[in-house]
Formats: sequence, C-alpha cells, structure tokens
Amino acid sequence: MRRRRYLGAVMLIAMLVAWASPFLASAAYAAEPKRMVYDDANLLDADERLLLESAAARHAEKRDTDFIIYTTNNEKNVDVVKLTQDFYDSKKLGYDKPHGNAVILTMDMRNREVYLAGFYKAKTLLDDGRLDKIRNKITPDLSGGYYYSAFSKYMNTADRYMGFKPGTNPDNIIFNGWFQLAVAFFIALFIVWGMKANAGGRVTVNAGTYANAGTSGIIDKHDIYLRTTVTKKPIPKPSSSGGGRGGGGGTTSGGHSHSGSRGSF
Repeated sequence: MRRRRYLGAVMLIAMLVAWASPFLASAAYAAEPKRMVYDDANLLDADERLLLESAAARHAEKRDTDFIIYTTNNEKNVDVVKLTQDFYDSKKLGYDKPHGNAVILTMDMRNREVYLAGFYKAKTLLDDGRLDKIRNKITPDLSGGYYYSAFSKYMNTADRYMGFKPGTNPDNIIFNGWFQLAVAFFIALFIVWGMKANAGGRVTVNAGTYANAGTSGIIDKHDIYLRTTVTKKPIPKPSSSGGGRGGGGGTTSGGHSHSGSRGSF
C-alpha cells in the first residue's frame, strides 16, 4: 500500500515538473541579465556602451523586440550575413524567449560592411525596404567613424518605423509632425479668413450691374505671332546611396528566417 502511494506521488511530481518546465525555462531566461551591445571590435568607450544598453532596453520594452548591436574584427573573414545568422543562432537572441523577436546591426570592420537583420516581429515591421532606409541614414556616420551616433540613430529609427503598419512608408511627409501642424495652421487660417470675409455682408454688385448689354461689345481683335522657343532639359539619372548593395534577408542554419539590408561604409 505504501509502495503504491510512493509511486503515485513520484508520478504526480514528474507530471508537475513536465508541465511547468516551459514556464520555468521562460522565467529563467527572463531573469538573466540582458545584454544587447556586443562591441567585440571595441568601437565604443565604457560610457557609450552603458548609454546604448540603456537605450536598447527602453526600445525593447516598447516594441517587445531586442535591439542588438554586434561589432567584430572578423578574424576568420566570414561573410557579414553569415556572421549575423550564426550570431543570432549561437546567442539565442530574442526579447521574450530564445530565438525570438530581434533586430541586429552587425559591423564587419575587416571588410567595412554593415548588415541589418530583423527576426520574427521585426521581420514583419522592419522588412528589407525599411532596413535599407535605416542603413542609408546611418552610413554617413559609420563612414565618418561616429559609431555612437550611428548606433543611436539605428535604434531610434528602427523603433519609430516599427510603429507603422507594414506596407506604409514611414518617411512619408504626411507622418511628419511639423507638416501636420502646418496643415492644421493653414486650415484654421482659411476658416478664420472665410468668417471675416462673410462678416461684412454679401456683395451684390458685379461687372454687369452698370453695363448696357445692348450697346456694349467687342469692336475688333487680332493676334500677332512672334516666335517659337524650344528648350531641352536632360533627365537626371538615379543615383545610389548608403554604400549600395542593399541585399535582403535569408534563413539561419537553425531555420530562423529574417529580413535584411547589406552595404559598405
């Protein structure tokens, strides 16, 4: 009888452990100190790293997505896309779970290349086109060696872009706050002008009030041809920006698909 009770208790404990394992693993993952700046190439000083870590934590909490920075001297000369994919797989990056929502900026200092990748939620809200825009915005700072400024701009822009629905252009002028204020101002000005114009009563006198239709008319008319002028204007060719090579996403060795944008600096 005791043996049966003992076996029953063991089986109950085993079932509870099996049921709670996913929750325990998730809690353990969340309890670990989160690191989001991996400056292996030593491009930042200690204060800059702390500031970027703090900013990344704020953006991550807001968008449920980790904002990762990874710099490397790439001693083994691995392709920058492969570097990013292996980094995501090996570090098990993700906001709420291993291999979850994340956007990564990888700096390959050996080949002077940068790659941006979005995983899961970030893949949807930061597609190839939006990542191209971010890369084009930060490339001048990267080329000039202003790495802290570039990394801050990367996080701020990615955060802002994630606030727009997929398929919309987040840089459209109609989303600009100053443009919206200007439109509201001119609408208000037009309304006030209309109210003021109507305040003095309606004007009933027009051009025909004092004209005699029976005696008034056009006496004569004629046109004089002077000359014809033809102007030729060259059509400008589109120019590339941000180091070119846009590129796109792919899938890691671990089977995690992502969006992407690649370029030199």
